[in-house]
Amino acid sequence: MLTELCIRHLAVVEEARICFRRGFVALTGETGAGKSIVVDALSLVAGARGSADFVRHGSEKAEIEALFDLEEDHPARDVCRRYGLDGDPGEPLVVRRELTATGKSVCRVNGRLVNLSTLRELGECLINIHGQHEFQSLVRPETHLAWLDAFGGKPVGDALGRYAELYARFQALRKERRELEEAMRRALQMADLYRFQISEIEAARLKPGEEESLEAERRRLANAERLFQAVSDAFGLLYASDRGLAAVGLAADKLEDAARFDPQALGPLVEQIRSAYYHLEEVALQLRDYRDRIEFNPERLERVERRLDTLHALRRKYGTTVENILDYYEDIKSKLNKIEHHDEELERLRKETESTSRDLEEAADKLSALRREAARRLERDVERELGDLQMEGTRFCVRVESQESGEPFGPTGRDSVEFLISANPGEPPKPLARIASGGELSRVMLALKTVFARCDRVPVLVFDEIDTGVSGRAAQAIAEKMASLARDRQVFAVTHLPQVACMADAQYAVRKRTDGSRTFTEVEELDETGRVRELARMLGGVEITETTASHAREMLALAERKKTAIIKALGRG
Repeated sequence: MLTELCIRHLAVVEEARICFRRGFVALTGETGAGKSIVVDALSLVAGARGSADFVRHGSEKAEIEALFDLEEDHPARDVCRRYGLDGDPGEPLVVRRELTATGKSVCRVNGRLVNLSTLRELGECLINIHGQHEFQSLVRPETHLAWLDAFGGKPVGDALGRYAELYARFQALRKERRELEEAMRRALQMADLYRFQISEIEAARLKPGEEESLEAERRRLANAERLFQAVSDAFGLLYASDRGLAAVGLAADKLEDAARFDPQALGPLVEQIRSAYYHLEEVALQLRDYRDRIEFNPERLERVERRLDTLHALRRKYGTTVENILDYYEDIKSKLNKIEHHDEELERLRKETESTSRDLEEAADKLSALRREAARRLERDVERELGDLQMEGTRFCVRVESQESGEPFGPTGRDSVEFLISANPGEPPKPLARIASGGELSRVMLALKTVFARCDRVPVLVFDEIDTGVSGRAAQAIAEKMASLARDRQVFAVTHLPQVACMADAQYAVRKRTDGSRTFTEVEELDETGRVRELARMLGGVEITETTASHAREMLALAERKKTAIIKALGRG
């Protein structure tokens, strides 16, 4: 349940701290007093979108804080655990919402920051708000499918999930097939070009690293004469009679003779000169061999240059390196292969699409069957509730129609759902928008919400003036139905009807006052005397007489007896 609500600087509310009781809570007050602000505050706590317009003029931000007392296994606790928002066991759940004058929104759960979508997910487990705007939704057939699916519970939800999975797969396959067909139409125009390019690259017989090797060979062939002369000169210098190796050898001999007199100093130098001699001798022999291998071959040079010209031409067309050209070759080979075998791929997609379509048909049939079963149960339950709401004999029908021809599939199946009503015996059921009055719509809405309340564990239900246009016995029936709902959850009703207010377990008056320069809205819990005065005002207007006060006391006493009877009827006395 909602145990406490704190509001600061929200619209005309300067500051209000409201402690709520269990059961049925009525919010009453003059028209324009600001009762809707409490509902707005609860909407913001539940994750509704806010704006700077909510912030009280002259304030930097509006703040709303709500404390919820929940069972440990409540679904809202599961949401908190999933997002790491759970507090200590047994502690209340604290939701805080701030709206700044610049339009920014800050949401916190148990002191931790969350985004608006997370708060909205949590809010769906905490608060369910029903107001006049939902009447418009109720009379729109396009919303009825979601109502029926929600009533169908887990079996319908699981079937819808399976269907949605297959539907997504079916759509993906159809898209892939369309894209492949379109791509093939474009690709067929490229097939001849791909074949020519493949043939041209294959004819070149490219090898990775070939171009670098040919460039090196061309440099050697083009400069063969210069290479031969340079190597020959170097070899001649090493083997010259008066220098080169002969000079080094002579120096070694002389130094070796001198080393007999100072071996410690000159011995190592002799070894170094001898080692240098042998190294130079090895270099000279390699230079001779290299010189003898130098090729003077103009024909080979011409072939190398032609081959390089071929490689350069391919590079200009297909890539900056031989490796790039080979990569391009593999790519167009793959594309051409797909083009030449596209019929096989299309056939595979066709078979897979047909198989998925059959599975989708079966899932749609199962979903439709579950919806029809849920529709019959919903009809019975709503008619029973309507009987309690002074609409005995009213027929409530849920028409489920499945498309049998043409394209049978949509994101939610092949079904269309519409709620119909016959308020008078003998009259055929007609759409709600054509047959239901405002008072009838109020009771249909309440009947539906009563039925749906058994399907979920939302602890707080808020009815915002859904009793508008209702009076007399119908108003009393609505009040008793709300009181019955409040036996296992907290029900808030913003109301102008004394019949509804007197059935509440607690009543709060919303009043507006002014200090001459500013307007303030205040919320006050009423004691017994206050309830009598408020009910008397609702009965007789501004002037409270002893007659209206007596009538108010009588209504409260009668309401207590009716609530006692309701508790006994529910087996909770």
